[in-house]
Amino acid sequence: MNTKPERRGTDKAYRWSVYLHLLMAFSREDIDKVRERTDLVELAQEVTKVKRSGRSVMAVCPFHSEKTPSLSIDPARGLYHCFGCGESGDVYRWVEKTQGLGFSDAVELLARRAGVEIAPDPEAAKRRDRRQELVDAVEAAIGFYHQTLKSDESAGHARSYIRGRGYNGDVVDRIMIGFSPPDWDRLVVHLRDHEIHDRAMLDAGLASKSRRGSLIDRFRGRVMFPIYDLRGDGIGFGARILDGDGPKYLNSPETPIYHKSRLLYGLNWAKSDIVRSDRSVVVEGYTDVIAFHLADMPVAVATCGTALGEDHLDLLRRFSERVVLAFDADEAGAGAAIRGFERSIPGDLDLRVAAFPAGRDPADLVAAGDVLSLEKAIDESAPLLQFRIERELESHDLAEPEARSRAVRAAAQLIALHPDPVTRHEYAVLISRRTGVDLDVVSSAVRRGTRRGPEDAGEEREPDPPLTGTERAEQELLRLILANDASLPRDGVGADLFVRREHRAAFELVGPAVAALAPGDPPDLGSVIGTDDSPAAALLRRLAMDDRPLPESQEVLDRLALAAVERKIEAHRTELQSLNPDADDDEYSVVFKGLIALERERRDLRSRE
Repeated sequence: MNTKPERRGTDKAYRWSVYLHLLMAFSREDIDKVRERTDLVELAQEVTKVKRSGRSVMAVCPFHSEKTPSLSIDPARGLYHCFGCGESGDVYRWVEKTQGLGFSDAVELLARRAGVEIAPDPEAAKRRDRRQELVDAVEAAIGFYHQTLKSDESAGHARSYIRGRGYNGDVVDRIMIGFSPPDWDRLVVHLRDHEIHDRAMLDAGLASKSRRGSLIDRFRGRVMFPIYDLRGDGIGFGARILDGDGPKYLNSPETPIYHKSRLLYGLNWAKSDIVRSDRSVVVEGYTDVIAFHLADMPVAVATCGTALGEDHLDLLRRFSERVVLAFDADEAGAGAAIRGFERSIPGDLDLRVAAFPAGRDPADLVAAGDVLSLEKAIDESAPLLQFRIERELESHDLAEPEARSRAVRAAAQLIALHPDPVTRHEYAVLISRRTGVDLDVVSSAVRRGTRRGPEDAGEEREPDPPLTGTERAEQELLRLILANDASLPRDGVGADLFVRREHRAAFELVGPAVAALAPGDPPDLGSVIGTDDSPAAALLRRLAMDDRPLPESQEVLDRLALAAVERKIEAHRTELQSLNPDADDDEYSVVFKGLIALERERRDLRSRE
């Protein structure tokens, strides 16, 4: 029986796919055809352990750490759901999550895999053709540099450098290491012979114009490390100088296909192993990444000539929540481990720091055959906050009373950054043991660091529990209502948006009065609440006195809509856990599809943030 017409009209997840195809320029028929010809179980087997039992298929979830399989796969429908972490979706979502691709790229990948020809619209084809032109130019350069390293007379010292690193022919071929000859235009001539246009060479960052206007090679006399995107397309280079003047490393410039702030060298090779091991390792350079491969630990990545930033962490969190920073043990390396994170504790990442023997980096350890020390450093990596605390304590002479006092105050300020009170207590215990200062004194210093508002000389007290993000949004919505903001939809705000009882009560006090007014006319709060001394009335008075600029109403409503969707998702998960997929097949299917739809709706709302 063909149920697709009904599904297209009622299934929100399906409508989301249709919406995506409009954005990404694929036909609905092509998307359906690729989905129907893709075996989700086969996809799962490539990145995790899968176990079949009768009709059901269970797998070890690649999206969180576990030993007992909790991810259920429905091969017939091409859907999955994890009862451990809540991840769910279809074949496209699986590829997006496990390979870090966007929807359009996931469609293309699965289409190639299934042998399905898909046809994007002409405008999309032009954009793709332009991108492919630049990728083709870079990959032609990769081949040229690689062959030059292997056979050109000018590359003798580069081959010596490669041998000194311990790289055999297999490694050189796998990484496609190359050498850019010292001549001014050898690459330009080669690419022209292979019908690569000058404009493509310039736009791909392979060539530049001389003072006379002629094209010259951008890279000359350097060992070349090709840089690939997540799909494995060559998009740029990291180039190490061997002799002469110039920076030690020279990277490709920003191009339409190369954006260093959103790239990690080696992630194209490491992503599957990162998912399986639930751990990524960030190192300083390309040779360190290769060292991890030689040590049979292919989970390392490196930034491409820029400091590690939030965009890089966003990229890594697609594959694992644990990120180990593995930098040199010297002062510069240790400083790099905390640079950019002085004022933040990434709450959704287990960000850690590995300590290596003094003066040794991963490449040194592997070259010396000391793989055990490398493994030990990664396995014994410390949480970022602990690393920072230890560094702070080491900078003070703890034998001196005044130095101990300064150390405790400085470390307490670091601990105060952490949002979890239990974690703060545990670190306070650590400082007490390391310094010999009484735990109550350390805890007091931590409380002073977490207290909001000006310090006073009165009795120490724990700060009030901070509002959640949703509760802050609820208060911002109340401020908009108190102002009767004209941008608020007249029929789009109801009590169901408020989860906190006090906030809902406040809305029920002031909402009817505002509904009777013209947009933009604020209510007379005095006549609305009079002498009411309830918590809700007190809250309205306080918010009415808040003279901060009002937020954008749509942002607030989107945030609360997202919170409402997340509550529904939790309810669906609870219901699914109470159902037997075999005994309650129809009901299970309905709830399962509803969960998928809600997950898609959540992603839509998150994309607006």
